[in-house]
Amino acid sequence: MARRKKGDPVDGWVLLDKPAEMTSTQAVSAVRRIFNARKAGHAGTLDPLATGLLPIALGEATKTVPFAQDGTKTYRFTIRWGISTDTLDAEGEETATSDVRPSPSDIEAALPAFVGDVEQVPPVFSAIRIDGERAYDLARAGETVELEARKVRIDALTLVSTPSADLSVLEMVCGKGTYVRSLARDLAARLGAEGHVAALRRIGVGPFAIEDAITLADLDALKEEGRQGEALRPLHAAASDLPVLDVTPDQAAYLRQGRAIVVPPRRADALRALRQERWIGDRDCSRSVLALDGEEPVAIGDLQAGKLSPWRVFVSA
Repeated sequence: MARRKKGDPVDGWVLLDKPAEMTSTQAVSAVRRIFNARKAGHAGTLDPLATGLLPIALGEATKTVPFAQDGTKTYRFTIRWGISTDTLDAEGEETATSDVRPSPSDIEAALPAFVGDVEQVPPVFSAIRIDGERAYDLARAGETVELEARKVRIDALTLVSTPSADLSVLEMVCGKGTYVRSLARDLAARLGAEGHVAALRRIGVGPFAIEDAITLADLDALKEEGRQGEALRPLHAAASDLPVLDVTPDQAAYLRQGRAIVVPPRRADALRALRQERWIGDRDCSRSVLALDGEEPVAIGDLQAGKLSPWRVFVSA
């Protein structure tokens, strides 16, 4: 006899406004408990110090996590000038000090050098694995950690405000794998200053925005009234920018069996016109299409030679 799965079959996305001093894993556990969901995951770790948008996938939505995880991220962060730390943020130990306080004009003049495809060395206090060990575990154990530079993409970097000579608020739009702490370190070095990230807030992940997020307190309040379902976004929300193909119930059944369906030439041409270059991990998704049966997501597949071949199938509720 098959073992019965614990929890309820809840499918969808919760856009959580994560509080400080909570790990991403703890946040996922809290949301999963509120919904009593069988399965949950998140689209991109936020450090405990950081606040802001943490998209959490429940049930079948976990199959679309890469669409959000590999999407563009937007961060708003504060650099405190004058002090550098070993963790590159406010939680670390002081490593250097300086009287240099960059002016707004100096900061703005330096920013263009960090936009585009740039080489960036990740923080030694990061979750990157070295011979099976997390870099932060090795660093905390007092071992010397050396990480190689990697190419990251920064689409935009702007100075938002300067609350004081010691503080500068910036906003960055970037691709997967970009570290705000490394950017702050490198910017300080370019300006001949010392600095660290004093505050960090993520305000965008792929198609999701912080304006649509909910706090744990508000989610708990909905739970008390049995209305937590109101906070759920559709399970395919992370892939909402894909071209959509409406299918019949019979076609939906074929797709859920992993079988290809024929797409009429005129409709195929219309879908091809909506193509855009996109990679999810190592997969080229420029031909990918979202199949819907009414409002119910059925599958994501590649459209080629007049056929839609599914590579991600959603189980019917």
